[in-house]
Amino acid sequence: MVTKNPAIDEYIAKAQPYAQPILKRIRRAVHKGCPGCTEVIKWGMPSFDYKGPFCTMAAFKAHCVFGFWKAKLLEDPKGVLEKENRTAMGHLGRMTSLDELPDDAVMVSLVRQAAELNDDGVKV
Repeated sequence: MVTKNPAIDEYIAKAQPYAQPILKRIRRAVHKGCPGCTEVIKWGMPSFDYKGPFCTMAAFKAHCVFGFWKAKLLEDPKGVLEKENRTAMGHLGRMTSLDELPDDAVMVSLVRQAAELNDDGVKV
């Protein structure tokens, strides 16, 4: 069962109009990939915990970001993650539109991998 945190709803509602659909799509992908995750606010940003922290998203004035705590350990056959020389705080670069997000299947796959790492107790 998906449990949504009202603080995340507020965060999304207060975000710039361009950011709201991006954040909503990320949120859906996270819950689809890890239905047992918990939504929390950490460092003022929406984060998702599952047996510990595993991913986070944020919106700024001109871009959004999404990242994984253990990104370096994720398999990335589509090459969507910025693991080295990142251009933004997250691992998908600076996103300003839905077109810049990977498709849902890729997002869900990454989320599932991140959750499995926490299931297995893998440390970075």
